Amino acid sequence: MTRDDLIAMLREQTPACGPARDALIAGADFVVWDGLVPANRHAGVFRLRMRHSLKRGHTIDGLADSVDILAGAGEEPLRTGSIDAVDRSSWFIIFLNSTATAVVACCGGRRPTTMESADAPVLRG
Repeated sequence: MTRDDLIAMLREQTPACGPARDALIAGADFVVWDGLVPANRHAGVFRLRMRHSLKRGHTIDGLADSVDILAGAGEEPLRTGSIDAVDRSSWFIIFLNSTATAVVACCGGRRPTTMESADAPVLRG
């Protein structure tokens, strides 16, 4: 998959897709892993991360939407990937279909900047 392919696949699936696309256009690093994981397993993990983040007062763009999308996809096998901004100020997790030809969901945003928020959970797929 090329950078341009991924840019084209990031549409409006969640509110984090636009900023993730912008990061890629600006030269962000990205990776898509080969392994496949059922969407509903991702939904369970990221639902827990969302609850933990909310308890700490942190919000992650597109996370609630991503959890809903993943839960609705059931047993569909998905690939995961990440996008890391050039200046490392923001990061995104992307969920793609099994052939990595479509983005199903995306979440992420600005990295925490304070020591208190630095120990917030890091989203890894």
